[in-house]
Amino acid sequence: MTRYGETGRTPPERQPDRAAPGAAHTGALPPTELDLVLSQAAVSAIEAVGGYAGGVYLRAPDEGLLRLAVLAGLPSRLFRPWWRMHVNRPFPVAEAYRLGRAVHLAGPEDAIRRFPQLMAGLPFPFGSLYVPVAGGGERFGVLAVLRRATTGRAVDDGDRHRIHTVARRLGAALGALHGRGHRVQWEGEPLAVQLPAAMTPPVRTGCFTWDLTTGTVAVDEGMAAIIGLAPEEFGGTVEALTDGLAPEDVLGVWALARQTVDAGRTASRRIRLPGPDGRPYLLELSGSGPGVPLAGFVLDLGVAPIIAELTDRVPRGVLSLDRLGRIVHLNQGAETLLGRGRPELAGRVLWDVFPWLGRPTYEDHFRAALISHAPVTFVARQAADAWISLSLYPGHDGVTVGLLRADGPGDEQPRLPGELSATAVEAFPSGTAAAPGPPGTPEGQAAAFYRPVALAIALTEAMTARQVSRVVTEELLPAFGGGMLAIYLLQERHLFLAWETGFPQGFLDRFDGVALDARLPGVEALTLGRPLFFESMPRLAAAYPGIPLDAHVGARAFLPLIASGRPVGSCILGFDRPRGFTPEERTVLTALAGLIAQALERAQRYDSEAALARGLQDALLPHRLPVLRHAATVGRYLPGTQGMEVGGDWYDVVETGDSIALVIGDVQGHGVSAAATMGQLRSAVRAFALSGHDPEEVMSGTNRLLIDLDPGQFASCCYVVVDPATGRVQAVRAGHPQPLLHRPGGGAEVLDLEGGIVLGVDATADYPVTELRLESGAVLALYTDGLVERPGVDIDIGVERLRALFAECGALPLAGTADRLIRDARAATDRADDIALLLASRWD
Repeated sequence: MTRYGETGRTPPERQPDRAAPGAAHTGALPPTELDLVLSQAAVSAIEAVGGYAGGVYLRAPDEGLLRLAVLAGLPSRLFRPWWRMHVNRPFPVAEAYRLGRAVHLAGPEDAIRRFPQLMAGLPFPFGSLYVPVAGGGERFGVLAVLRRATTGRAVDDGDRHRIHTVARRLGAALGALHGRGHRVQWEGEPLAVQLPAAMTPPVRTGCFTWDLTTGTVAVDEGMAAIIGLAPEEFGGTVEALTDGLAPEDVLGVWALARQTVDAGRTASRRIRLPGPDGRPYLLELSGSGPGVPLAGFVLDLGVAPIIAELTDRVPRGVLSLDRLGRIVHLNQGAETLLGRGRPELAGRVLWDVFPWLGRPTYEDHFRAALISHAPVTFVARQAADAWISLSLYPGHDGVTVGLLRADGPGDEQPRLPGELSATAVEAFPSGTAAAPGPPGTPEGQAAAFYRPVALAIALTEAMTARQVSRVVTEELLPAFGGGMLAIYLLQERHLFLAWETGFPQGFLDRFDGVALDARLPGVEALTLGRPLFFESMPRLAAAYPGIPLDAHVGARAFLPLIASGRPVGSCILGFDRPRGFTPEERTVLTALAGLIAQALERAQRYDSEAALARGLQDALLPHRLPVLRHAATVGRYLPGTQGMEVGGDWYDVVETGDSIALVIGDVQGHGVSAAATMGQLRSAVRAFALSGHDPEEVMSGTNRLLIDLDPGQFASCCYVVVDPATGRVQAVRAGHPQPLLHRPGGGAEVLDLEGGIVLGVDATADYPVTELRLESGAVLALYTDGLVERPGVDIDIGVERLRALFAECGALPLAGTADRLIRDARAATDRADDIALLLASRWD
């Protein structure tokens, strides 16, 4: 549910700021203060713990959603699937924000144990740290850093302290911005931030004058530093200037000086020399004729010119990218292979100028190199009949890409020791498993390692036994080339068929409900606690004489489904053709059976809890509303179609003497706990109302009761007392959406009732009462936010849509109006929240 804080001030998301916070800048747009605060924090955190990338997630305007606001040291395009993160997802960023505590993952072992979904999408060796960011009583987001894995060694206390210090400073800065009325939220794309370069010797410059007539030379401090002397120690001669140079370089300097003077006019000439420290320097001499001293300028070139010349000499293409994917340099070989020149490509993002490299598979190889810091080799299709082999060599400041023409997708160039092929870093970002490599190869071992992870990420989304079975069908069968699947669940020492696909119709019916003493492979796999594999149907028939067989002749695998030592059921995999099962495959299938068993056990608990919650809710909601003089009421309730399917929405009508109390509310969350809290609140409101308390006392008393009953639980509520005889109305709100009013003459409006904060937050909160009059023939509509909320759409738009629809209802009966208002919601198949609606009308 959405919580509406009633503070008498403009909500943060309505306050003036830039039109689209988080929209990517161009160079023409100056960064906002928020941009600068976030960027500085990301860079500082990365440097503090020796990372190579990182960023900041901020809360989004949509409740329960985090957005990546800043990404430093990685191309944002390659990490688009991680731009948005729901706080309830099983990822470290979400957990750090949701629980308000840091998550430190030293390497892939920690990550796969705690967050298998993270490793399914990024199956590379890396360490990561996630720290919640809070300040001024607000939780704003999460600071995250990626770095090299420290396998076998936990994140040390020094790194923990340093990144927590950066997070605290960021929280204080964001708290100050929030206090000044800024929107500390994010929507749109993340900002890209370039990291400082790795530590290298500083670039130095120096100046000098050289009088050829007298032979004297004067140097500035920069020149003296390059020579390695203090200015006062310099001898003032050309010999002192060229001391330490090789004889051939000294002669080159003199020749350059003579050429400059003999030009007879203003001229400049240059020579590249190795300095005293061995690094290359550019020396430039300028003169205007004989008798005039020469002006000298020296520039420390670093190694860039040498690298550029060297790469042009090698018989392969060389491309250099920074860590944001921009092209820094390419040699002549790369120009030839790619068909584009340096002036056209320099500074451009690789995937923008070469869209054929933007395929998901190729992008994943770049992700592998950037995150794991391990070399990666793969072959990419450049055109219909053109292939290029790419070798990626990552470092702190970017990636060097080696390019060679290839004959086809299998034509990978020889790899260096420790270099991975594309198959070995194959990832499963969508949760689908790839076909395994040859058994026993690094590729096959990698695929075998990540297949359980890929299935795990899909199983975490499955809540019912049917959903689990569907995931197994869609994920497990294609991974191993199977065509048939059957799942049996254990109930009262019998196995009952819960799911089947691919088997002849009706064939499995004879095995439904078999007892645990039956001699059948599916039964014995469970009772013995070990899988049974048969390479062909004749092998199965030989092991179990007389067993009924279907028409297929292929292999069979019978897997026991056991979770935490408790038998859950049995799973049968069928193949159309005979096949063997390698030791690796048997190990993987056994592990997958454990994952499936855990998911089914969880699904069975979910089904039981959902049934209990639905029963609770059905018992607690009113089965009929009172029949009233001068007034009529109609209520509707729709459960959500996602998740637990039961929530904490409720409505009620209470007769209080000559008046009636209309009540609607929404408890945060779903499930048994929300339904139970809803029942307690409904009873509390009814008790306060029947005791003769005025609306403010009813709401205040219910607020204090909720805090006593369940600290940390929140609920919104709207309580309206109507005198049917006079139409006098007294209304009070606690963080609940504004009611709607349909006037008898036509048209509908959103009421503007005063209100207080949601129930369960502050025991001393005030709940002001608004008085108005309900005309004869008018209709009042109270509803919960599930009726007006849509993902990614401002709730005000949903309220306006409902108001317009309410206005169109005109002279419809009250029940017809209620059905019309929920018609679209009833037809929706992806309704995340439950919905309650209460209509009331009066007449004289």
